[in-house]
Amino acid sequence: MIQQHRHPEKNTAIMQISFKLGLRAQEIALLQVKEIAHLNSTGTDFTLLEVMSLPAAYAKGADAMQRFKSQYQRKTISFDVDSFDHLVRQIEALARAGAEIDPKNFYPSVKKHKGKARDLPMVDAALREALIDYLRLRIEKAGQLKPSSPLFITQKGGPYSPNTLQEHMALMLRDWTGIEKASSHSGRRSLITNVIQKQKKSVKVAQKIAGHVNPSTTLIYEEPPEEMIEEALNNL
Repeated sequence: MIQQHRHPEKNTAIMQISFKLGLRAQEIALLQVKEIAHLNSTGTDFTLLEVMSLPAAYAKGADAMQRFKSQYQRKTISFDVDSFDHLVRQIEALARAGAEIDPKNFYPSVKKHKGKARDLPMVDAALREALIDYLRLRIEKAGQLKPSSPLFITQKGGPYSPNTLQEHMALMLRDWTGIEKASSHSGRRSLITNVIQKQKKSVKVAQKIAGHVNPSTTLIYEEPPEEMIEEALNNL
């Protein structure tokens, strides 16, 4: 289906990275040329690397590269019981003193995701072919590239924002191919589930590939996939 639409080289490379390396959409959006290839001195030729080294900062999203300004809008807040009791006593004391009370001053601090660096061997033949084809096209059109050049660029020539790339990947999967419930996370979910359930690798291996800080996050992928549930229902 990708071949029937514009920019097949770019879209194939995006999907290969998603399904063969399990990167999040925000990580794919932040990739630079230096993460996948070594350029010659003039930036007109390249050698594809054997291993993609993904910085921990990429897991934090676009803010890690200072590309896009975003403001975090809180929708929910939560407290443990002791913290809530302490908060109520603080507000009571301020109220008795006649002080002005702004709810935002009492919000708990936002927990920041640390992210985790990881090295991902680029061994899959289809993945390597897609990346080579795409980089050759980029150099052909641009004349030369820099190591810090964004790997994937929009039609306007700028880097993708994570949100824009998420929407684009969902468009390819849902609208172009008609896969229900597909999202930019589908490739990542498919890869990790395959590693754990079909290849029978340890959760530690899957955790390393996924870049999860907490192994409990990886354990979610041990849940039976939809196909297994469908098979069970069909065999009642």
